[in-house]
Amino acid sequence: MSLVIKGADLTIYDVVNVARHQEKVELHPEAITRINVCRDMLERKILAHEIMYGVNTGIGEFSEVVLDDDQIRDFQKYLVYNHAAGIGDPAPQEYVRAAMLGRINVHSHGNSGVRVEIVETLIAMLNKGVTPFVCQKGSVGASGDLAPMSQIALLMLGEGQAYYRDELLDGRIAFERAGITVPGLEARDGLAIINGSNLLTAMSAIFLYDAGRWLKQAEIAAAMSLEALKANMKPYTPKLHEIRGFKGAIRSAKAINKCVRNGDLQLEKIACKVQDAYSMRSTPQIIGAAHDALAYAQSQVEIELNGVGDNPIFFPEENMQLSGANFQGTPISVPMDMAGACITMVSVLSERRLNRLNNPALSVGLPAFLTKGAGMFSGMMLSQYTADMQIVEQRILSAPASIQSIPAAADQEDFVSMGMNTAIKNFQILDNAYGILGIEFMAAAQALDFRDYGFGDGVRKAHEVIRRYVEHLEIDRPLYKDHTTMQILVKSAEILEEVEAITGPLDA
Repeated sequence: MSLVIKGADLTIYDVVNVARHQEKVELHPEAITRINVCRDMLERKILAHEIMYGVNTGIGEFSEVVLDDDQIRDFQKYLVYNHAAGIGDPAPQEYVRAAMLGRINVHSHGNSGVRVEIVETLIAMLNKGVTPFVCQKGSVGASGDLAPMSQIALLMLGEGQAYYRDELLDGRIAFERAGITVPGLEARDGLAIINGSNLLTAMSAIFLYDAGRWLKQAEIAAAMSLEALKANMKPYTPKLHEIRGFKGAIRSAKAINKCVRNGDLQLEKIACKVQDAYSMRSTPQIIGAAHDALAYAQSQVEIELNGVGDNPIFFPEENMQLSGANFQGTPISVPMDMAGACITMVSVLSERRLNRLNNPALSVGLPAFLTKGAGMFSGMMLSQYTADMQIVEQRILSAPASIQSIPAAADQEDFVSMGMNTAIKNFQILDNAYGILGIEFMAAAQALDFRDYGFGDGVRKAHEVIRRYVEHLEIDRPLYKDHTTMQILVKSAEILEEVEAITGPLDA
């Protein structure tokens, strides 16, 4: 079954399904009609010599330069050439596929003036597995992601490069092997492909999906550490959070309670302190704040996925075109800066629980550094160093990119969003977060091995999954393989999937 593109209702889950899992897409018939109606209006305006930005004028500082009839078509080619100015390593293919999906959804509104052949070609590329080679770096997030999107547009000329069946090929050859016709670029087509913040939005959609799954695993790891540290679970009583009212905190407390359900701690069979440290009793408020921030970011990203981010924008019903700045990436970069910082925040919380597990003054009877051979062995002492290094990197990366504008284009583009910087650094933050949480999981599993009481259903399952990959640390061994294994395990979300099979969805 294909995802039908109609300009509305596209979610971050749809983006992941198409970009990562190769779900097929098709264009709704009404979207085809809207695209054709808009294109007809544009062509009438071209024949009437009506001045339209980026159609029969230059762009940026050259917007006052009017093109003659002979220049209009060739201008689109040279526009794409000039803007295909990125640098360095390619973006992962799933990011590029997601950007193409987002651009198709923009065009399906029928406000971009693009030919339907261009949109159909983008769809064919998605469905047949032709993914352009796109340098990840080069966009300032206004006027859209010009540099990376231009490398997609090069394929419309039979140029550039693309992956097909895991082989990097010249664009024309990739099209030939996939059976796709090169559509060429006519008036407006080039700018209609490149003039939106589609790559940074696509990356943000994928990040939010992955970050949401990581946050749920942070709750599982917290539950494991809480059981190992004999936490007082009264701060997780639902009514305590309901009376304050924050949705994220209510959700987080419920998730952790599901993980410890039927364990001796939850059944109050274990003696505990009257009040624990903040890193233990504040977890719902902290992870909950991250849930709320990510929910807001998701709402903004999904507005952008379903809106018309373009310039100019055409209104066929009124026979009108307006030039503005709907390509500006700031509505995405601002909430996504916050989303990345929240992942760092929850990672810091994870490290603080790791510290308590390791520290014999704080661990409620656990052996120092989680080893019975203290002195001869150092246990998980150095695991904390590795977590700390990653947190410092996260903190550096958590400085907001949205305030870092550098003017460009002779000050015609004198405030830009830097949203691509946000998107790139968020994945770096999340990569570190996988490692930090993996180390807490590993330490919590080690700590639970020293306890002789019953654990909650979700905690017991998480411990079981971890032990498939990492053995109990009986005597010291090099831990770098275990750390990396845990990082990969957290990224895979296998712990989450198996725990939810026992507890039910943690976000329900």
